[in-house]
Amino acid sequence: MVNNEPSILHAIDTTGPGGAETVFLDLAQYLTLDGYNTIAVIKGPGWVEEQLKQRGVDYYIVKPKGGLSLNYYISLYRIIKKHNVKLIQAHLLGSTLTYSLLSLVLKIPLVATLHGRVDVNPNEKRIFIKNKIMQMGVSKLIAVSHDLAEYIAARGLFKKEKIAVIYNGVNVKKYQKNADASIRNTLGINNDAVLIGCVGNVRPAKAYNVLINAAKLVVEQNSNVHFIVAGHKKADLMVKLDDQIRSQDLAQHVHFVGFQEDTAHFLGQMDLFALSSSSEGFSIATIEAMASELPVVVTRCGGPEEIVTHDETGYLVKVNDAFELSEALLKLISNESLRVQFAQAAKKHVISTFSMDKLLEEYRKIFTSLIKTT
Repeated sequence: MVNNEPSILHAIDTTGPGGAETVFLDLAQYLTLDGYNTIAVIKGPGWVEEQLKQRGVDYYIVKPKGGLSLNYYISLYRIIKKHNVKLIQAHLLGSTLTYSLLSLVLKIPLVATLHGRVDVNPNEKRIFIKNKIMQMGVSKLIAVSHDLAEYIAARGLFKKEKIAVIYNGVNVKKYQKNADASIRNTLGINNDAVLIGCVGNVRPAKAYNVLINAAKLVVEQNSNVHFIVAGHKKADLMVKLDDQIRSQDLAQHVHFVGFQEDTAHFLGQMDLFALSSSSEGFSIATIEAMASELPVVVTRCGGPEEIVTHDETGYLVKVNDAFELSEALLKLISNESLRVQFAQAAKKHVISTFSMDKLLEEYRKIFTSLIKTT
């Protein structure tokens, strides 16, 4: 039976935790339009599904079966018709391609959000054809930073003036320092030790090998410092990182603690934040740390350069430069007044620029304008 009440459909083709998945969930939960229902479509069980359940968002799991599966598209078509879908919000390359085709056939506006350069990888198979499909099917392309928008334009996917930039946002009220010592207790770390937090799944782009090299330099100057890395571990990469930690005798100072369900609670136990990435479309972890009033040191790897103002709300350092990263961290560790200055300025900046309310307002404007034109 067809549902006469109109709906907005949110789609993503990944199932584990990450920045793009968090934005997908926040939009599905919080972005409401009067008179419109919300549904989500995902490709399988996992963290995203559990979050949809907890957040009370109605969803479907539709699994593609190889290549251009006709049955897959028929299933999606039926969901769209059943729920009288009037607009589709897709995230990342896979879902953008899938719903570009459906948008073309059904004449439904498609808003596509790309979260990093991997979404427009020039080495992607059949990239020319995929670009053409997206160009025809996407009604509005959103990039999460100006750096990413410029990269997309340079790749020839969309003209720069056709791309909207909407920064990711967080619920600032969730983030604050806390007195919990569970991480210290679990790892056997003294109460007076300095904890440097890092948040991000273990992937090559996070450049944790650089972080470990920086940790070696820091610990040589101050043995009371610990680096705590939160994020899902990629097994083959962790083997290399564990070997690096052992070879540099850092097992007591560098700790990969796995995925942390409550990032705000994790960051609230840290003293500083470090980002060693070689590439970031944005960096939700950085704004979460700033919202937690942590002084931050991040690399000039794309998105973070639009988040942090060097020497005002934190330090920006070169990509793949362990020495510069370690020097910036040591400077903050030794200067309490500078840490407080950066932390307070960072919190203020997040509230004004990267709040959840700001994110929802920008998306709502685009959704409303596209629905009115159909």
